[in-house]
Formats: sequence, structure tokens, C-alpha cells
Amino acid sequence: MDLDKTPVPRPALQHYEPGEGCLTTAIRIPVRIVVLVLVVPVRLVWDLLAAGARALHRSVLRPVGRGIALACSWLYESVLAPVGWFLGRVLFVWPWVALWRYVVVPVARYGFVVPAVWLYENVLAPVGRGIGLLCSWLYETLLTPAGHVLGAVLMFLGRALFVWPWVALWRYVLVPVVHYGLVVPVVWLYRSVLTPVGHGIAWLLVTLLVTPLRWLHRAVLAPVGREIADAICVAWRIAGQISRAIGRALKWLAWILVGQPASWFYRAVCTPVGHVVRDYVWAPARKAAVETGRAVGSALRSAGETVRQVRRDAWRALAGPPRTAEPVKAPLDGARTLGGTTTVPGAVPAPEISLRKQV
Repeated sequence: MDLDKTPVPRPALQHYEPGEGCLTTAIRIPVRIVVLVLVVPVRLVWDLLAAGARALHRSVLRPVGRGIALACSWLYESVLAPVGWFLGRVLFVWPWVALWRYVVVPVARYGFVVPAVWLYENVLAPVGRGIGLLCSWLYETLLTPAGHVLGAVLMFLGRALFVWPWVALWRYVLVPVVHYGLVVPVVWLYRSVLTPVGHGIAWLLVTLLVTPLRWLHRAVLAPVGREIADAICVAWRIAGQISRAIGRALKWLAWILVGQPASWFYRAVCTPVGHVVRDYVWAPARKAAVETGRAVGSALRSAGETVRQVRRDAWRALAGPPRTAEPVKAPLDGARTLGGTTTVPGAVPAPEISLRKQV
């Protein structure tokens, strides 16, 4: 049940033209009362189910569906698709490719194609050419004249035995018999008997069946059905208003019984207690924790400095004091030595090997 839903303006009821009959006026009010009594519980149950379904969808079904969809997508993309692709290639591609490449092609090539080509080129082609030359000579020498004579005789016999008798039977026997024995009587029967009888049957059906049914539909069924549909629409809107009124009443009752005491308890009890805890418990504890952290940090820094000093003293005791670097004198005669990088303009360069003692 949507308690905060703003009522949607409904279109005005359809008003019918005057003169619609006393039957419509007589059945309108009772039908609307009965339909309203029957529709109000249905509308209340419908609103409750709709509100529960929306809450269930928002709080449970949508997060669960998103989680399941993400899990299924990750499973499909990361596991099923690579495994299916690899298994598909292993089970359905590579075996057939290997069978075609290493079994079917060599067997077909060396078992059928090569012997067939050799048989055609060395046996069948010469024999066929010889038989063709012999048949051509026989046809041109013997069969062509005899074939012309035999064809003319067979053509005459075929027409005399299979064409002319059937043409005469169709033209002089079947056509007159069918025309005067079947077509003319059927046409007369259709025009003189069947057409008037059909017209009479159609008139009787229209007069005795179609006209009463049309009057019954127009005068009784259409008004009753229209009033029932209109009553259901009106009852559904009234039931919606009742449902919203009940929802607002339940909301007000929930606020009076639960929300208002909870709000007063929060303002009168929880807020002062929270301020006291914040000012007299949390703030001193936080300040003490900060000062303790600073003291611990200072102590850790002092301990680290002490450890470093002890480590330097121990190293000095083991290795002795550090050596002091001797000052390097610039050579007077060299522009550049191995130990220095100073160049004197106009001086002669000294040899690359220095004779001074290395320290």
C-alpha cells in the first residue's frame, strides 16, 4: 500500500444521452452498489500486495539479482568462456581437422584420385575416343538414312493409333454428352431451383434469427454490459480512495504510537545523554589518547636516537675513528693529473702516471 501516493485525478464519468431507456436507469444504482461491495476488499488486498511486492523488490530481489548477475557474468567471462572455448576446440575442432588433414585427404588422394586419374588418362580416354569414332562412322553411314525413313513411319503410326482416335472421341462424343447431359441440367437446376430456395432460406434466417438477436444485443445486452463495466470502474476508483484513506489513517496511527514517542525519546533522552558523553567522556578520552600518543612518539624518537648513538659508538670502538682527508695540492707543472681535474692555461701537461705516493 503506497501511503504517500498523491491521488491521480480521474476523468469524469461518461454521461450518456437522454432517452437510453428505463432498463438502464433501473439497473444502474443496484449494480454499482453490488460491484462496490465486491471490489473494495479486492482493491485493499491489491494495494497491500503491490506495496509488499515493491518493498520486497527494492530491499531483497534487486540486490540479490544484481549480485547473482555480477557473479554469473564473472563466472562466464573468467571461467566458462575460456574453458568452453578450449574444450570446444579440443573436442570439436582439432580432432576433425587432424582427421581431415592426416587421414581423409591422404586416403582420398592416393586411394581414389590418383588411380582414377591414371585409369582415365591411360585406359578410358583412348577407349572412349575409339568408340566415339566407330559410332560416328556407323551413324553417318548406316543409321542416318534408315533413321529418317523409320522416323516418318513411326510418326504416321503414332498419330493414327494414339492421337486421331482420342481427338475424335473427345470432339464428337465426350464434349456433346457432357454439354447436353450435365452442364445444361445443372445450370437450369441452379437458376430455377437452388437460387430461389437459397434466397428464401436467407430471408427466413434474417427474419427469425438475426433480427431478434440484433434487437436483444442492442436493447438488453449492450446496456447491461456497459453499466456493469462503468460500475466496475467507479467502484475501483472509490475503493482506491478508501484504500488511501485507510493507509493515511494507519500512517497517522503509527506516528502517534511509534514515531512520536521515538522522536520525543530521541530529543529528550538520547540527545542530552549523547552531549554528556561527548563532552565529559569522549573529549577527555580523546585528549588523553592524543597526549599519550605524543608522549609515546617522543619516547620512541628518543629511544631511536639513543640506539643510533650506541651503534655509532660501538662501530667507532671496533673500527677506530674515521680518517681525515689530506688536502690535495694543485700541481705546478701539470695541466691535468690523475688525482685532479684542474687545467692551467698555458701549462705543459704532466705524464699520465703520477709518482706521488697514494694514501
